[in-house]
Amino acid sequence: MVETTHAEIHAGEKGLRAGSIGLLGNVIIGLSAVAPAYSLAATLGYVVAAVHMKAPAMFVLAFIPMLLVAFAYRELSRDTPDCGTTFTWGTKAFGPWIGWIGGWGLAVSAIIVLANVAEIAAVYLLKFLGLDSLAETLWIKVLLGCIFIAVMTWISIRGIVISERMQAVLMFVQFAVLILASVIALVKVGLDTAGPQAISPEISWLWPGGLSQSEIAAAVILCIFIYWGWDACLAIGEETKDPEKTPGRAAVITCLILVATYVLVAYAVESFAGFGDTGIGLNNPDNADDVLTILGEPVAGAVMAAALLLTVSISALSSTQSTILPTARGSLSMAVYKALPERFASIHPRYMTPAFGTAVMGISALVFYLVLSFLSQNTLGDSIASLGLAVAFYYGITAYSCVWYFRRTLFESARNFFMRGLFPLLGAVAMTWAFVKSAVDMIKPDYGSTSIGGIGGVFILGVGMLVLGIPLMLACYAHNSSFFKGETLDATTEVKVPDVY
Repeated sequence: MVETTHAEIHAGEKGLRAGSIGLLGNVIIGLSAVAPAYSLAATLGYVVAAVHMKAPAMFVLAFIPMLLVAFAYRELSRDTPDCGTTFTWGTKAFGPWIGWIGGWGLAVSAIIVLANVAEIAAVYLLKFLGLDSLAETLWIKVLLGCIFIAVMTWISIRGIVISERMQAVLMFVQFAVLILASVIALVKVGLDTAGPQAISPEISWLWPGGLSQSEIAAAVILCIFIYWGWDACLAIGEETKDPEKTPGRAAVITCLILVATYVLVAYAVESFAGFGDTGIGLNNPDNADDVLTILGEPVAGAVMAAALLLTVSISALSSTQSTILPTARGSLSMAVYKALPERFASIHPRYMTPAFGTAVMGISALVFYLVLSFLSQNTLGDSIASLGLAVAFYYGITAYSCVWYFRRTLFESARNFFMRGLFPLLGAVAMTWAFVKSAVDMIKPDYGSTSIGGIGGVFILGVGMLVLGIPLMLACYAHNSSFFKGETLDATTEVKVPDVY
């Protein structure tokens, strides 16, 4: 390491509870932030619409850049296990301005997704309870969604251990139902008892041959959303046992579990439902919004139908809580290095969590949710479609940071060349392509459900939220310029790991 020229900072100095989470707990938090059941329910139908039976191939194809970026996260986490993640690593690689705006990109993605998953949790819970009419009533679902955000914010303030335990239960239920439903569906297809609409699964579904670049691009951009969130396990690295190794391993394991689950579910849904344009067929436009839960009763009766509704609600609910965790800790790190007002660096004396930052995160999501909900439900829907921009933005910054930060050691070994250089660079280029392609498509007025002045509402929301970070960054500079002058964090600053294993 380069000799330290600034004060060394570690988890204990931030006030976090070091050594609280093991590898399993870290993986659980990463998976819960992704919300696989909700992500599949919301996205699978549109992926099928874009590429027909090649959805499994798209899940594998989109997994590759995610894995490449995960390698970048792993290497940076080993060197600098800091809860600021993109903010800290971007600053050490490219300076304070890039680091700050990278941290803002992460916050934007969290605020956008929190508003949406809270409503999904509310709607699917009401449907599970048989209250379909209330699920369509705006003020009811918004009220319940706000309650969910408030409760999950409170749980996050209470501490990382209680958060991990609750997420473990929610993850077990979620994956058990998804795997059980998929296996039953595939068994019925294999036994020829699935119905006339079913078709036999084919290995060719894993290969994207025959698709145009535009079809592949549309599907991959959609798939970025269903993988997003695995990096939550890196944001709690300082609270993890063996923080130099565990968070990076957890990130890679999380990505592998996700791709295996998504491919299994995609095969089960496609083969059981078939591609007809009536009934449960995947080409029926009425099914595009959710091709997952409609399979519940045909696969295994009313019990499975109810279980899938509850599972999607649980999935969204767990994501509500686990999305708050990394963003609040990101603001803590930014405040410790004077990039945000000092108040964000405050730690609850009993729970040892960034209580103020967590509360601000919850309140920001509440305000965003309320404004978009009562402005237009279409606008709220377009906001989740814009999420890919923020995700590709800060993932790209992280991957580029890895290559540049380790540039002097890339040729010391073959491992360094691939893990710190080539793989992260390929991941960064993929994210850059996804960002540019998404922006070009989203600017069209017919993209999404809204438009303003001939510009797509999805583009306005996505780019607008990112651009909003510029005046906020300048306000932070005016408040305290020490970080932006490189006085609190630069490439030579060593972030010590806590002595708890």
